[in-house]
Amino acid sequence: MSALAYSYSESYRLPAGALALGVHLMFFALLYFGVTWRTEPPQGMVVDIWQSLPEPQPAPVSIAPPPVEPPKPIEQLKPVEPPKADIELTEKNKPKIKPVEIRKPVEIKPVQPKQVEPVQVDQKALAQQAAQAEQARARAAQQAAAAAAITSEIGKYTGLIRAKIKRNIVMPADVQDSMQVEFDVTLLPGGSVLSARRTRSSGSTAYDEAVERAIMKAQPLPLPQDVSLFKYFRELHLTFTPKEE
Repeated sequence: MSALAYSYSESYRLPAGALALGVHLMFFALLYFGVTWRTEPPQGMVVDIWQSLPEPQPAPVSIAPPPVEPPKPIEQLKPVEPPKADIELTEKNKPKIKPVEIRKPVEIKPVQPKQVEPVQVDQKALAQQAAQAEQARARAAQQAAAAAAITSEIGKYTGLIRAKIKRNIVMPADVQDSMQVEFDVTLLPGGSVLSARRTRSSGSTAYDEAVERAIMKAQPLPLPQDVSLFKYFRELHLTFTPKEE
């Protein structure tokens, strides 16, 4: 039994050893070729030295064009159908048309002009109207003549009053001809001076006082004999200038 086992083990020992040797040889071959294939000579390194960092360049901005919408297809116009009448004309709902009545032309009669009766002129009335008009003209003439007489009388006595006052003015020295003084004089019916108020000065006190003294010295001032005219002389506005002396 032992001899059989030994012969059996001997028969398998040789192939097993050959197999183990072949495996080791393959391992060494792979190890050798792998190391030689991986081994490379060292490569050199290149280094650039910069004094300052370069400014970053902005990346170009690309603006995409706006999308262009494709043109819309033109819709085909549909033919418009005429509206259908909802109401059908029948004998009942047909509009009734009245016949036009033709009237006879109206006869226009010519208008006859009325006879104008002659106007009777009243000669007496015309004569009275003419007489009244003549009287009105005469009264107007009389009034105009009276007004002219009153104006003439007022101018006459105003001149007399101014002349009498000027004769009583004692002219002071250094009086210019261009000076002018004005007074409002209030008179009494007999010609007496009630007041003499200076309304404008000549610029010279001496001349103004000389004229005021002359007004008071010249009273009674001359007045018209007709008492009814005194109302025009109650308030007098008198102006005096040295040039008129």
